This record gives sequence, structure tokens and C-alpha cells, in this order.
Amino acid sequence: MTTHAEPERHDPNRTPLEHAPGDDTIRVLAVGDIYGSLGRRAAKRFLPRLRADLHADLIIVNGENSAGGRGISLRTARELRDCGADVITTGNHVWAQPDIRQVLNDEDLRVVRPANFPDPAPGAGALRITVKGRDVTVANLLGRVFMEPLDDPFRAIDAILFTLAHNPEDGNRPIVIVDFHAEATSEKQAFAWYVDGRVSAVFGTHTHVPTADGRILPGGTGYITDLGMTGPRDSIIGATVEQTIQRFLTQRSVRLQTPETGDAIFNGVVFDIDARTGACRAVQRVDLLDAAGIDGDAQRRAPS
Repeated sequence: MTTHAEPERHDPNRTPLEHAPGDDTIRVLAVGDIYGSLGRRAAKRFLPRLRADLHADLIIVNGENSAGGRGISLRTARELRDCGADVITTGNHVWAQPDIRQVLNDEDLRVVRPANFPDPAPGAGALRITVKGRDVTVANLLGRVFMEPLDDPFRAIDAILFTLAHNPEDGNRPIVIVDFHAEATSEKQAFAWYVDGRVSAVFGTHTHVPTADGRILPGGTGYITDLGMTGPRDSIIGATVEQTIQRFLTQRSVRLQTPETGDAIFNGVVFDIDARTGACRAVQRVDLLDAAGIDGDAQRRAPS
């Protein structure tokens, strides 16, 4: 397992991942887009262990590619919840599976869809749960650059935050974790700076490639541009290599498939949140390899 500590605000006294945080800290593990059966396999293998090993208080998983690489279904949502996901976020493929309305309406599954889809849309764009006695809101938003046109995600987060209790006089903020599902890194960074000091953490999803820019912004908001992906290692952002190359070579529509055997990568990030103030204390990467589904601690290593 590799970790990435926020370089500009490194605190030598912060709690290492192998040690349990105190009651004053909420540890959030955010897991990159679960892609297909290999992604679900890796999630089942690692999430129960990581909850214990990392002392995670809240696990958020992006599941929008969990059903064959496109969308989320009742079956895949239940698999992710059963293996340890507390909240499941989605993205631009949220409507791909025919039973998505059932998924979004099942309160036990805790699946949220992007909040900036035009009304009326089934489901909710934010979900509030209790962690260590504090209300924690998980919000999901879609970017618009190089994506389908949607409502403004910047104004959508303003509307969500307006509904949350906030006492600016005591310096506290509501604990809000945002999955910003977007293509452009500039839009992800702009969004994070826009909400800096108003939310606890923002993590990017969608591009399936992990970034190394985890940091804490000046206002105390934890940020990373992209978590990465949990899915087939020998793929092109989740799809089979040969078919994807043919699409680029021929410029013709080639139906992409998802590898169902082989190694899987697991990409995630841990955010340590001050339970009192809502500010982020640390941002650290967690990158693992599930080698062809072989069990055992020897396979828990970072992909080379």
C-alpha cells in the first residue's frame, strides 16, 4: 500500500493510517470508480480489510461503472453495500441500467445521483448520514466541460450548502464530502477552489487515472483531482485494450468490452476530517493490486 501525504501542510503528529484516529477525527475512505466484475472483485477483497486496517469511519465508493462498465444495477449496488460501501456515488452513466429507479429509491442502498440533473429526476443528489455523532453529507455532481450539458454544478452545490446548518461565528462548517464527476481537470480544480472553506473534501472521479495532487486547500478543504479506478489493470480506463486501440485506428464505432479475468487495481484516497470544525487534516492515497484474485497479504501492494 502506498500513501501520499499532503506536502504543504504535513503534520508530523498526524495519525498514521495504521493507527486509529481519535474521536475528534472522521476518517473517510473514497474509492475510485468500480469498473465491471474485476472492480467488484477487488472491492469485495479489500473493503472489509481496509475498514479494519485503516480504521475507516466512512467508505464512499463510486459505482457508476459497476454493471459491466456502464451504470449501476440493483445487483451490483447490493454487492458494493454488502462488502462495505456506506454510500455509493454515480456519474454520467447513472441512467444506463433499466432498474436504476429501483436503485435510487431503495434507501438501504444509499446510492446518490448527480445533483445537477434537471428536475424532475428520480433519486437524490446528496445524502446525509451520521458518523461518530456528526451529520455527514455526501454530495454528487457532474462537470460540464467535454460532458453532456447539465445544470450548473457550482450553483447546485450552493443550493445544497444553503440547506445545511452552519454557524460561521464558531468557525465550524457542515461536514460535506463531494464526488465531482468530471472530465476536465481545470473544472475540477475550479470547483474545489470555489467551495474551499465551505466543504470538508472534494474528490474527482470519471477519468479513471489516479492523480498525485492530493492536498489541503487554504480554507481547509481536502482535494484530489481524480481518485483513479478500481477495475481491470490491463485495460484502457476499464475497457479491453485491443478493441479500444481499434476504435482509435479506424475511427469507427467499436463495441467495447470489459475484461473479466486478470489483475485488478484498487485506487482510493483517505481524508481525515476534524469532527468539530469540519476541516480536512490529511489527504493520503491508497493504491493496491488484486493479482488475479489471489488472496493473501502478499498481493496487497501498489501497482508498478
